[in-house]
Amino acid sequence: MTIQYSNPSIQDYKAIPDPIRKKFKRKLSLLASHGITYPGLNAQKMVNEHNIWEARIDIHYRFTFEMDNDIIVVRRIGTHEIYRKP
Repeated sequence: MTIQYSNPSIQDYKAIPDPIRKKFKRKLSLLASHGITYPGLNAQKMVNEHNIWEARIDIHYRFTFEMDNDIIVVRRIGTHEIYRKP
């Protein structure tokens, strides 16, 4: 799968701590290789959002993304605050 990043996700990535960056890279790799059904991601479609999904990085951090065929577009990375503007 091809991974693309939105401008807000690039800014979010720069703002998160290094240990969370490492976890994010691992989770994104799992998403790309195993898809949304991989149990450790806890991926689910966001309520009231068209084609936007969210997945767990750890207990406090999440990332939102869109999937279309072989393309994953990372939209936001951060705490639960990202749900305000996924």
